Amino acid sequence: MSTLKVTDETFEHDVLKAGQPVLVDFWAEWCGPCKQIAPILDQLAEELSGRITIAKLNIEDSPSTPGRYGVRGIPTMMLFRDGQMASMKVGAMPKAKLLEWLAEAGVGA
Repeated sequence: MSTLKVTDETFEHDVLKAGQPVLVDFWAEWCGPCKQIAPILDQLAEELSGRITIAKLNIEDSPSTPGRYGVRGIPTMMLFRDGQMASMKVGAMPKAKLLEWLAEAGVGA
């Protein structure tokens, strides 16, 4: 399974009402670190399929959701579980650190 594109319009259904945890990557086309982390998120979407959904929200196309959750810098990754934001990380990080963060949050291999 690849990453899921979400928007302001689909956020509630795709993230808040999802049946499993969702990691949302808030990003933009012009963001270098966002481009750096994108292939890692694609890998995680494949490797953790069935346990977590990896979603991407472009802050330029959908500005109200990042505002609602206080996104100040990108990339910002938020982990949602049962309709609530459970954990947040700001900035690009290597795959091992992302997996460590997800494991600490109770999601992982």
